[in-house]
Amino acid sequence: MGILDALNQYPWLLATALLIFGLVVGSFLNVVIYRIPAMIERDERAYCTELLQPGTAAEPAEPFNLAQPNSRCPHCGHAIKPWENIPVISYIFLRGRCSNCGEGISLRYPAIELLSGMLAVVLGWHYDAVGLALLGGLIFTWSLIALTMIDIDHMLLPDDITLPLVWLGIFFNIFGTYVPLLDAVIGAMAGYLSLWSVYWLFKLATGKEGMGYGDFKLLAALGAWLGWQTLPMIILLSSLVGAILGVLLMFLHRRGKDIPIPFGPYLAIAGWIAFVWGNDIMRWYWSNMGASGAA
Repeated sequence: MGILDALNQYPWLLATALLIFGLVVGSFLNVVIYRIPAMIERDERAYCTELLQPGTAAEPAEPFNLAQPNSRCPHCGHAIKPWENIPVISYIFLRGRCSNCGEGISLRYPAIELLSGMLAVVLGWHYDAVGLALLGGLIFTWSLIALTMIDIDHMLLPDDITLPLVWLGIFFNIFGTYVPLLDAVIGAMAGYLSLWSVYWLFKLATGKEGMGYGDFKLLAALGAWLGWQTLPMIILLSSLVGAILGVLLMFLHRRGKDIPIPFGPYLAIAGWIAFVWGNDIMRWYWSNMGASGAA
């Protein structure tokens, strides 16, 4: 019996493998969430320096990307050893503190690892087999986690993630994995243009920017994965999620109503809900509409 056969035959084995793999990916997502905005900032600073001071010889910078340098404690610079970087387990054994300086480690790191692993298990339960749909679902899910956290931290949805996500959605749907290819292409176009139109209408009416261009690209990506028919559901769900979380944030942190709140996380949460349970939601809606109409 091969590994894939065993995973497909024993659901508990598939769930365990997905949990472990998701925890490991979650550890990498923590690196992505921290470093991609820093990489963008470094590139923009270098570009501005070259633009304002052409011909200035830039000092060779230390490599900084998703692979280099090795992870370090932000307080004391202690290089994280491999055994100190085991997802969740290391955090527990270190009691949430750096082994060198004793400063606290943010609870967010193991939380993202756990979220990554748990959502992978949910996808395994949803698809019930190893295949193209599960692979795409994992990529889709982990990308949304990274985008959500980056947008919360920096109000930024990096093109380095959103644009590949658009093309990956179209790629997976070449095979009709989630929706027909035509629906995916129209979904990408409609997703972008719908928020683009709202942006410009709002700006012309108020003189203010209600959202960023990254939101257009994220909705385009969701349309590419789920098709144009799902876009109204995603927009409605994101508004509902935004209303609930916005009220909670204002209540818990006493944030003023004029403080900007990123829209990307709401789109990401709504998109993931639609990705996993969209068909069930639509069936429930139309069955209730049919019952209401019959009455």
